[in-house]
Amino acid sequence: MSRYASRSTLLHCFLLWAETSPKTVYMTQPLPGGKTLEITWGDAADQVKRAAAHLKSLNLPPHTSIGLLGRNSAHWILADLAIWMAGHVTVPLYPTLNGESAAYILEHSETRLLFLGKLDGKADGWKDIEPHLPADLPLISLPLSPRSDVPQWSDIIARTEPLAEITLPATSDLATIVYTSGSTGRPKGVMHSFGTMCSVAGGLRDTYKISRDDRMLSYLPLAHVAERAVVETASLYFGFSVFFADKLETFQQDLQRAQPTVFFSVPRLWTKFYLGVNEKLPPKKQKILFNIPILGRLVKKKVLVQLGLDKCRLAITASAPLPPNIIQWYRNLGLELMDVYGMTENYGYSHGSRPGEVRVGYVGHTNPGVQCRIAENGEVEVKSPGQMMGYYKAPDKTAEDMTADGFLKTGDRGEIDAQGRLRITGRVKELFKCSKGKYIAPVPIENKLNVHPKVEVICVTGPSQPQPFALFMLSLEAQAELAGGKLDKDVLTQEFRDLLSSVNATLEDHEKLDYIVVVKEQWTMENGFLTPTMKIKRNVIEDHYLAHADEWLAQRKPVIWE
Repeated sequence: MSRYASRSTLLHCFLLWAETSPKTVYMTQPLPGGKTLEITWGDAADQVKRAAAHLKSLNLPPHTSIGLLGRNSAHWILADLAIWMAGHVTVPLYPTLNGESAAYILEHSETRLLFLGKLDGKADGWKDIEPHLPADLPLISLPLSPRSDVPQWSDIIARTEPLAEITLPATSDLATIVYTSGSTGRPKGVMHSFGTMCSVAGGLRDTYKISRDDRMLSYLPLAHVAERAVVETASLYFGFSVFFADKLETFQQDLQRAQPTVFFSVPRLWTKFYLGVNEKLPPKKQKILFNIPILGRLVKKKVLVQLGLDKCRLAITASAPLPPNIIQWYRNLGLELMDVYGMTENYGYSHGSRPGEVRVGYVGHTNPGVQCRIAENGEVEVKSPGQMMGYYKAPDKTAEDMTADGFLKTGDRGEIDAQGRLRITGRVKELFKCSKGKYIAPVPIENKLNVHPKVEVICVTGPSQPQPFALFMLSLEAQAELAGGKLDKDVLTQEFRDLLSSVNATLEDHEKLDYIVVVKEQWTMENGFLTPTMKIKRNVIEDHYLAHADEWLAQRKPVIWE
């Protein structure tokens, strides 16, 4: 039996597939000019062993923090594996960080070396990050990196002999420090062991029947635990193939190439797909065609083929609720979206919808081995096999976020139905008080408003105002249509007025919205309004817009265009 057969850590898993299936393609990486690079398990192991030998030659102290900055690529995963094989700890950095946050993470984590991956300063924060890199921090460039004046991965691989003696890690060893995206305050360094990283595998196998026959497309940030768990961890554990997206402009082509059997996305993209299809095939036409026997099935199949999802057997959504009408639309096409829920602190391993047991608006049952309860204040508390080792250099914060009996305080409020499915109803600390002294929970109101196809992101706010109000950010497509005269502003204003009235009719008096403000600026990760997982940074948005609230209130209009 192979010494790696236990698959007790991701390094064991990787070396097992390299030993048993060296010629099987593991990763497919798009290259400039429309070419692709295929990397087999054997090729991957050879490169990782050579990179690990180079890292060993640097004589860094054991368990040194080594940074990894770049957009998703095959070499991001190879660098991660090389860091572990050399006996060190990976500190992934979001490629969309601003320079100040990147500098803080590098300093706080005591990073001694940084791998630079795929970056161009257009789709990421490289231009802001580069000036903040410490002058004495050694760098290694992966393929597709913007720096050619530092040691290159390809040169290191060419001149270094593979590591002969591999010391495998224990499940209890620290593998990575993942810095939270930080919807408020400084990011916290969440420590995960090799054991917690592998904990997700059992649940994926038992609940979703993930196997070696699956394929995935990697495009959500690998620096976040969601992509790292569902793509990197799962592919290493089960041995399936991973394809990478090149850039936004080629995303559809990348998806067509991958033909994923498992597709993991966020509501923002599921909504973009839905709107894109509606633009080419208007909903009225869909309704007619979908209901014609035989032809309806062919049209639905064609829609899935064009999306690149005709081979998809498992579609996963996470991070925020999707409007019920969009969920139903996908279900009608033959894709039952599985909502999942987790946190950086439990490696994303908490809850997931089960096939055939989906309840719209709920994130599903606990994953195998997970315990969940609702505290007296309505907070969701979870004990998971994926639970963190703690926050790096912050034992007091670790103690504050854990209960005496080992449950993680998630900060989310929730409720559990009779079948054991969890519904997230908001954040414990997101409640705000209007000037009348009544508390408002913004998330349930945002979910009710989140039904208009031209609106991409919503924030309900209004602390110290007589009544709450809503901020609407239009999609880029809607803004372009307005600018080009394809969309009538007066018609859209009336639609928003009608939406405001219909939602207010369902709310308590103190929750009723005074007005809607359509904001000018796009909220992005780059300008700090959204986290890397596309959640709103409520404190940043409020700091930017609340100063105008009195002036908006004085206008006495139901819909205001900024």
